Amino acid sequence: MSGSSVEESQQKVEEVIEKYDVESRYRRLSGLSGLFVSGWLVAMSAFHFYTAGLSTLPTSIHRAVHLTFAMVGVFLLYPARKSSSRRSIPWYDWLLAGLSALGCGYIVFFFNDIARRGAAVFPHDLWLGIMTIVLVLEAGRRVSGKVLPMLSILFLLYCYFGRQMPGVFMHRGYSINRIVQHMYLVPEGIFGVALGVSSTFVFIFILFGAFLSRCGGARFFTNLALALAGRSPGGPAKVAIVASGLLGTINGSSVANVATTGVFTIPLMKRVGYRPEFAGAVEAAASTAGQFMPPIMGAGAFVMSEFLQVPYLRIAAAAAIPAVIYYLALYFNVHCRAQRRGLKGLPEKDLPNVIGVLLHDGHLLIPLGVVLYALLSKYTPLAAAFWGVISVFAVSFLRPHTRMNIRDLLKTMEEGARSALGVALACAMVGFIVGTSSLTGLGFVISNNIIELAHGRLFFTLLLGMVACLVLGMGLPTTANYIVTSTIIAPALIKMHILPLAAHMFVFYFGIMADLTPPVCLAAFTGAGIAGANPTQTGFQAARIALVAYLLPFTFIYSPAILLESPNLPYLALLIASAAVGVVGISGALQGWLLCRLGLLIRGLLLASGVAAFFPQAQYKAAALIVLTAAFFTLWWRARASSEIS
Repeated sequence: MSGSSVEESQQKVEEVIEKYDVESRYRRLSGLSGLFVSGWLVAMSAFHFYTAGLSTLPTSIHRAVHLTFAMVGVFLLYPARKSSSRRSIPWYDWLLAGLSALGCGYIVFFFNDIARRGAAVFPHDLWLGIMTIVLVLEAGRRVSGKVLPMLSILFLLYCYFGRQMPGVFMHRGYSINRIVQHMYLVPEGIFGVALGVSSTFVFIFILFGAFLSRCGGARFFTNLALALAGRSPGGPAKVAIVASGLLGTINGSSVANVATTGVFTIPLMKRVGYRPEFAGAVEAAASTAGQFMPPIMGAGAFVMSEFLQVPYLRIAAAAAIPAVIYYLALYFNVHCRAQRRGLKGLPEKDLPNVIGVLLHDGHLLIPLGVVLYALLSKYTPLAAAFWGVISVFAVSFLRPHTRMNIRDLLKTMEEGARSALGVALACAMVGFIVGTSSLTGLGFVISNNIIELAHGRLFFTLLLGMVACLVLGMGLPTTANYIVTSTIIAPALIKMHILPLAAHMFVFYFGIMADLTPPVCLAAFTGAGIAGANPTQTGFQAARIALVAYLLPFTFIYSPAILLESPNLPYLALLIASAAVGVVGISGALQGWLLCRLGLLIRGLLLASGVAAFFPQAQYKAAALIVLTAAFFTLWWRARASSEIS
């Protein structure tokens, strides 16, 4: 791409992110106020870096300091309305920032006193608690939109109006004093486990991603993908899959991942002949799936490890095979589409050389190796990310074009903290949902009702759980999304005697798939905006391409061997083989091509057999393998006879 076209694409992507990603709507400040905010964000990164590797604070104090940094940063950076000025900070936002520091600072400085009196609520605690709850909701609205604050308010109202709730949802109701105590003074609500996750694993991995990006990580992943896949039929779409998978595992935001890689890959896809809707859909599907891909999974693996109290490596190992199957499905979809439309790859002269790319930027793989080595050596994820950040800074000096100076270092710390603000406030608001569940027992009520609605049948319980996860996940960042779905939906699945790891992976997948599922599919909308495509059509294309991702979670439940849960090796081999062949059949059916053009009848047969390949029963898998293999050889002979074979 030429320099001017890159600049035009970058300007367009900024407009798109402005439309679909609330977190990008921050003020561009200068002068003393800009200097203060930059210093505040740098101090936030410095604090988290220090506590990640050098020293620790008591849990509640650490979370309160984290939220203080985040709320002050939000009120100073994010205007109350879209129409507000983005060049200056009004007096009332300075006031709100100060009140936020007061509300959170009270927990920091009076933590021991609160603990000694058993979190008894004094009058000033009540007013400070109400003020802090309101400020959290307002800060959350500014940085993440209206959905999560409205959901949080509904849960808070449920705590108070319990006696007026219908049927099984009725409870004794709680006073404002009790609600404030639970949500503010004890680590069950705002300062609960959700904020704890944000203040530790999530922040330090966001900082790691910011350092890697500053050194040219996005450029390296894109160039490496171009070198590996650019020359094959429909190469740019395969480049999008590889690059988005590499970057997406580090980046915990589907929208941000689409914006980062899509600005390069979507114009390339359109250039070789892909329709705009398909180009945007491929980028959205690949970027969203990066959060399924080990080692980092957008920090989801570390959160799940904390919730399930199992080693991180167990989560990463469980996620590996399904993630590979998903990306295999994306690859075959774009390959079949390219073959059907006769699309070629990019000209050789426009592609980088693999060796050249590795020589130029290959040293940026070292920090990823450091993180993996630390994790394999039984370091905590927090320590692994700490050493990962240090290693990025160190290896940047190996090449002049990646070398970081003091200005780069400070700018990266600022960008890392700014990227974490939305996650911090989302996790604080999720605390209201988690806190309501623990105070009222709502999680158990919902679990029981899901099972009752499904009449105790596992399949219908899973269908209801899937729909609930897709609805709850709309517009939420990955971490907050997973915490909500695992709190509300996972208990219902575990009650059905499903293995906890399988249940949590089920809700993790479907919560993330909300970013691709119409009508609210933010990743697809972002891809559509960059491609200049119809957003709704792009959303449906993305869901269609990602069909396998809607089948895999059911496999987790019925065939947990795919998660390496006490696997029977012959059965695991059958699982992988049938899934791989099923992926090929589904891709060919969806795109209308498998070695040659397909009629409706053969497409229907391939689709049915491909879906059957994911059924748990061995006889269905064996039958699907036989049918798909026979269909493949029949099509091969037909293509050979008509000289259409690719």
